[in-house]
Amino acid sequence: MTAGNNALASLAGFRDQFVIPDGVIYLDGNSLGVLPKAAITAVRRTVEEEWGQGLIRSWNTADWVNAPRRCGDKIARLIGADAGEVIACDSTSLNLFKALVTALQLQSLRPDAAGRNVIVSDIDNFPTDLYIAQGLQALLAERKLELRFVKRHELEATLREVGSRTAVVMLTQVDYRSGGRYVMQGVTEVVQSHGALMLWDLAHSTCAFPVSLNACKADLAVGCTYKYVNAGPGAPAFVFAAKRHLDALDAAAVPAPISGWFAHEAPFAFDPKFRVARGVERFTVGTPPILQFAALEAALDVWLSADMNLVREASVALTTRFIAEVEQHCGGMGLTLATPRDSSIRGSQVSFRHAEGYAIMQALIARGVIGDFRAPDILRFGFTPLYVTEADVVAAASHLRDVMKLREYERAEFRARSKVT
Repeated sequence: MTAGNNALASLAGFRDQFVIPDGVIYLDGNSLGVLPKAAITAVRRTVEEEWGQGLIRSWNTADWVNAPRRCGDKIARLIGADAGEVIACDSTSLNLFKALVTALQLQSLRPDAAGRNVIVSDIDNFPTDLYIAQGLQALLAERKLELRFVKRHELEATLREVGSRTAVVMLTQVDYRSGGRYVMQGVTEVVQSHGALMLWDLAHSTCAFPVSLNACKADLAVGCTYKYVNAGPGAPAFVFAAKRHLDALDAAAVPAPISGWFAHEAPFAFDPKFRVARGVERFTVGTPPILQFAALEAALDVWLSADMNLVREASVALTTRFIAEVEQHCGGMGLTLATPRDSSIRGSQVSFRHAEGYAIMQALIARGVIGDFRAPDILRFGFTPLYVTEADVVAAASHLRDVMKLREYERAEFRARSKVT
C-alpha cells in the first residue's frame, strides 16, 4: 500500500462529517467547499440560542466579540503562524488592500525607504489582486507607485532590474487556473534579498496542503475560507502579519490601514478620536458577521482534527490518479494538461485545457460531476481529501471520457453561458 493510499484510508472517516448530495461527485472545493455537518449545528445554535434567546447579551455571554481573533488563532495553526499573527475578517480583496497599505507603511519605517515605490506581481495572479493594486496606485497618486506585472519566469530578472525600488511582491502561492505552485521559501528568500516585503495570497493553499509562513519568514499574507476550508459562501477571510512587523508598527504608532471602529484600541469607549489598536486587531474594521463566523469556526475545528501531512499525501495520490485516468481514457480528444506533473509544484487541483472547455464542464455537471471553468479554456477539478475518494476520481474520469466520446458538449443547453462559470 502506497503512502497516498495509506493517507486516503486514514482520512476516510472524515467524509461522513460533510453533506455530500446523492449522485454528486464534487470536485470544486477549490472554488466553494461542501457543507460541514458541524456548521449546520453551529449556525442553528447561534441563530436559535445565542441570537434568539441571548439577544445582544451574546456579544459577551457567547463571546461573539472575540470571534475574529479566536478564529484567526485557529487559522494560524493551519498556515504555520503563531497566535496573535492572524485575524479573520472581511473579504480577501479588502484584506489585500490592508496588507498592501501595511507593506508600504513598513517600508516607510526603514532607513532606505526613499524610492521604494514598486509593487511587483504575477500577471497571471487572480485578477482581484491586480485590481486592488491598481486601485491603490490611483488612490495614492502622490506616492507615484509603479506596478510591475510580469510572467512567473520573469520575476527574478524583474527584481534585479527594479532592485532597491521594490516595496512589496504580491503573489498567489497556487495559480488559480493551472494549479501550479510557487515554492514559498525560495521565492520569499529571493524577494527579501532585494529588501522587498513578501505578501502571499493563500486562497488556494489554506487546507489544501501544509503552509509554513513563519518557517519561510513570510512578511504578510491573506486568504479566504470558503474554498478548501469549507466555511461557506462569503465566509470571513483572514490577514497575517509576522509578529516582528506588528511590533514595529506598534512601536512607531503607525495608523491602521483602515481606521474602522473595531481597529480602535477601545471601541466601546466611543472616543471621537481614533487610536489604533495594538497587534493584529489593527486589521479589523467593522462589526463581525457572527452567523458566518459560526460556520467558519465549525469548519476550522474539523480541519484542526486532521493531519495536514496526511491531507497532502492523499491530495497528491488523488491528483496523480486523476491525471493518469484522464490521459488514459481521453487521449486524442483535445484535452491538454495545464497542471504541473511534478506534485511538488502542484496545488490540490488539476486543470485541462480544451477549446470547448465551458460546454464540456456543463455536460459534466449535468452528469453530477461538479468542477468549474475558467476563461479562456480551463476545466478545473479540485480535490479535498477529507471528502473526495479514489472512487470519485475514477468515476469522474469515466464521465469525462463519455462526454468527449459522445460529444455531449455540442448540445445547445451546455453552450449557453451562465453569469457564474
